[in-house]
Amino acid sequence: MKAIISCILLFCTTSLLAQDITGKWSGVMEVMGQSLRLSVNIEAAADGYTSTLDSPDQNAFDIPTGSTTFKDNQLNIKIPIINASYEGIYRADSAKIDGTFKQSGLSIPLVLSRKVFEKVVSNRPQEPTTFPYEQVEVTFINPKGGHRLAGTLTIPDQKQFKQVVVLITGSGAQDRNSELLGHRLFLVLSDYLTRNGIAVLRYDERGVGQSTGDFSTATSKDLADDVIAAVNYLKNRPDMKGKQFGLIGHSEGGLIAPIVASHIELDFVTLLAAPGIPITDLMKLQVQKTNEAAGVPPIIVEENIALSTKLYEFVNDNSELSNSELEQAMIEFGKKEYATAPAVVKTIEEQAPQLSTNWYRYFIASDPTKYLNQLKCPVLAINGTLDVQVTADENLAGIEAALKAGGNDNYRIEKMEGQNHLFQMATTGAISEYGKIEETFNENTMQLIVEWLEDIR
Repeated sequence: MKAIISCILLFCTTSLLAQDITGKWSGVMEVMGQSLRLSVNIEAAADGYTSTLDSPDQNAFDIPTGSTTFKDNQLNIKIPIINASYEGIYRADSAKIDGTFKQSGLSIPLVLSRKVFEKVVSNRPQEPTTFPYEQVEVTFINPKGGHRLAGTLTIPDQKQFKQVVVLITGSGAQDRNSELLGHRLFLVLSDYLTRNGIAVLRYDERGVGQSTGDFSTATSKDLADDVIAAVNYLKNRPDMKGKQFGLIGHSEGGLIAPIVASHIELDFVTLLAAPGIPITDLMKLQVQKTNEAAGVPPIIVEENIALSTKLYEFVNDNSELSNSELEQAMIEFGKKEYATAPAVVKTIEEQAPQLSTNWYRYFIASDPTKYLNQLKCPVLAINGTLDVQVTADENLAGIEAALKAGGNDNYRIEKMEGQNHLFQMATTGAISEYGKIEETFNENTMQLIVEWLEDIR
């Protein structure tokens, strides 16, 4: 459930003969059926080099790096909060860096050059071109962190509406539109809801877009505090008096929504592809299903599940360690446990920085049922049957069991046949299909949400 660009380790090369490697190097990766531009900005420093990373198609710029070294035609740029690497060779004849970008088991060819690449625009027929309703640019403060959150509030025409929703994005630093691989999920969803008489607030997460704050240190609980600030802001607006207030959370947003509902009063909650089982169990299922959908051989799938299980257990068993201590301990564990498997040791070394972040430590220790069984308001939970990231059967069953255990019988559970994690009509549900599919959010699923909201008014 993480964004594609979360952490990067970059290796490139240039000529030994005083080759100037400073400046911007850019390239285009083919990721999950979508072209994704990536740039590395290198500057000279007293002791070598510094660098930052841009992923313009994900609206991510000036991503800080931990270290930048250049030796023997090798440029090594590390970014501690992202789990990836780039290994390349500078080709003097073409003045390009020919290499491979690697992240979380994916290996993607990536050639860097001084060329400026224009954005490749994909056909997204559902994106609105007209807006027959009021759009208000808003800001509000989270008093717990003191940071300012910026978003867009869409209000139905003539202001004849009874319900207001806050949209909560999935994991990773996301903008108000929940943009991924050319799809702007929340732009399409908010447009549909507003055209059907529901006011919607969507906002840039802390440290993203026009919002201030630091996303890199935030946990799901911290992000829940941002949602609480959003709801309180809406409740204090004069034009929102007397309305019903609710949340629609997608993926990790479906974990955050029940956390919020356990702290403030809400009139409804909609869970889209939301976790309903302990996160360690969910992540093992995710490894299995995403690997299988990608065509990974069964024996390798089993090995990946076993490794993931050990790492999740290691993180949870060492909760007393600081982030840096946990990272180092995990690396030492890998060297000892897999002394005869250097490839596995390297994988652990690459993943340790991300597994040791505040977000991951909180996430992997989470059990959604702790909050789901506190939900007393009406709940709609929807998953696609081809979702390989948050599987429908296990998670919807978990959500229903938790609601029942808490005494809540005012809920609706729906499986959307043939839909993936983004609620697109899919063939296999594999992540590689996301960018290739023109549909952003299936209209039947959006209509189901609207009809349910009408029913509970």
